[in-house]
Amino acid sequence: MRATGAGPGAAQPGTTASRRIGPYVLITALDDPYSRIPVPERRYIARSDDGEHTVLLSVPHRGTDPQRFMAEADTSRYLLGPFVASTVTCAGPGEAAWAARRYLPGLPLPTALAVHGGPLPERTVRALGAALAESLGVMHGQGLTYAGLSPAAVLLAADGLRLTCFGAVRAAAPDGTPRSGLPGLEPGSLPPEQAAGGHPRPLGDVYALGATLAYAATGQTAPEGDELPPALRTVISRCLSRDPAIRPQLAELQGVFASGVNQESARAGFTTTTTALLGPGWLPSRVIAAIAHQSATVLAAEIPPPTVSTSRQD
Repeated sequence: MRATGAGPGAAQPGTTASRRIGPYVLITALDDPYSRIPVPERRYIARSDDGEHTVLLSVPHRGTDPQRFMAEADTSRYLLGPFVASTVTCAGPGEAAWAARRYLPGLPLPTALAVHGGPLPERTVRALGAALAESLGVMHGQGLTYAGLSPAAVLLAADGLRLTCFGAVRAAAPDGTPRSGLPGLEPGSLPPEQAAGGHPRPLGDVYALGATLAYAATGQTAPEGDELPPALRTVISRCLSRDPAIRPQLAELQGVFASGVNQESARAGFTTTTTALLGPGWLPSRVIAAIAHQSATVLAAEIPPPTVSTSRQD
């Protein structure tokens, strides 16, 4: 694997600075174009002309329906939960499709594995599982299905994760249309019923959660059972069942991941088991260093002033 984004090995600021999307100037791409893991949307770190706002800017893949992309981006404005990167602004009528989220220094999960040099520690995987289960539970309580969870959709930050790419499955193709092989969809993270064109449902999110954790623990979304950590092997394998009825409920998943929180962490004053799992040391040191490097690189990026056209007076 190779590092990417605004971390070690990334394109340096200025390589995309001449490009503008909406009111933003692109600083750098977030994702590695050579990654084996598909990304549901094209993502950039960008800044407004006045330098006041740095955002994570997303645009649909070429050849996909921009209207479906915009519909999902608009819906994500209303997502609740501490680990969701909701859309804060998006393209207006008549503009090419784009959506912006608040920027927080962080690495896509595939980049984190590249920086770390392989699968992540079990503590990190448990923390991911707890935070993902909590976030999906809040969304399902809102009557929403995420339908876009995959390794690339998860950004790792110092204080936890952030979920992006809401509605990627719905944006890729309408219900009733097979979705296998479509741009941006990671095959191992796509629930079989959604790959066949079925309507996204909550237990499909559980399948995608299992695939994402399998990737974090092994570097693959569909590993052999014996490649998974013994303590998580059974629960992740159940998440990846082709039969939705066999997949565990989110409350059960949170209990499984919380079993990794020791009494000392509980006494330290953390309000929930998830916050305890996401406490100091939840990320490997190389990943923390890469996040810090990204933050410094983006902060130092210079944004050229907008070009002002002038007409010659005779």
